[in-house]
Amino acid sequence: MEPRCREENKMMEMDSAAPTACAATNPAGIVRWPIDPQRLLAAVAAAEAGAHVLFLGTARGVTDGIVTTRLDYEAHEPLAAAALVRLRDEAVARFGLTGCVVEHRLGTIAIGEASVGIAASGPHRAEAFAAAEWLMAEIKRQVPIWKCEEHADGRREWVHPGVSP
Repeated sequence: MEPRCREENKMMEMDSAAPTACAATNPAGIVRWPIDPQRLLAAVAAAEAGAHVLFLGTARGVTDGIVTTRLDYEAHEPLAAAALVRLRDEAVARFGLTGCVVEHRLGTIAIGEASVGIAASGPHRAEAFAAAEWLMAEIKRQVPIWKCEEHADGRREWVHPGVSP
């Protein structure tokens, strides 16, 4: 079955595991497939852009000396999708971007894989870099997505104490 994108409250969903060019039609959303950096950059390509910035947040294997074997992300999906769209739109207006795409992955993330991807393009590098940094900070602060770390000893720990799904 050919994967296809469907827009529902501006949230990206897939009918199968392989993504298509959804980033071009849905510039912010929740995904359940590996984030493709080339697809994100292609979605923000513009002749008037003098800068293209890509940020990938990846799962690290050691945090504060504790070995992590994987991450699991859960979310209140309708609220998270709406918040990603709102933040993306605010970044475009605030930083004068020519393009911007935000994807946050849910489910199990292996060490080294990306859990969040942000691509921003603008007339100059300062705006594109500032937008990507601002977006990541606001995603962590505002979007109802929760991260659980699984440690090498089998222990699971929600990273934000007192806040779990």
